[in-house]
Amino acid sequence: MRTIGNIIWFLLGGVFMGLAWWIAGVLCIISLICIPWAKSCFVIGTFTFFPFGKEAIKRNELSFRDDIGTGVLGMIGNVVWFLFAGIWLAIGHLTAAVACFVTIIGIPFGIQHIKLALISLAPIGQTIVRLR
Repeated sequence: MRTIGNIIWFLLGGVFMGLAWWIAGVLCIISLICIPWAKSCFVIGTFTFFPFGKEAIKRNELSFRDDIGTGVLGMIGNVVWFLFAGIWLAIGHLTAAVACFVTIIGIPFGIQHIKLALISLAPIGQTIVRLR
């Protein structure tokens, strides 16, 4: 079911939001100052292409220790991210979620867009894990 969900997701619009994440990552690299945010953009962009069967969690929940992205600097980075890019990606995901909720078949896709909208508000310090 995960594979079918991912294929339908990708073909019916997941590719566009994944590309939006990757474009944000490229813009971060071009600006040089925002290179630390680029890695999060590419990781979550790849997750956005095929989200079923995966989950985003905080890195310190996985490794049981803090790092630069899960501490105070990560929080500051997430605030800056929210102001410049996070809000726009969240709006894109919420708009796509509303479009998905119009049909009964689209409800699981709308739920995924809402999860991705929450992730887009503060992506630094998160990692993607595969569900069993």
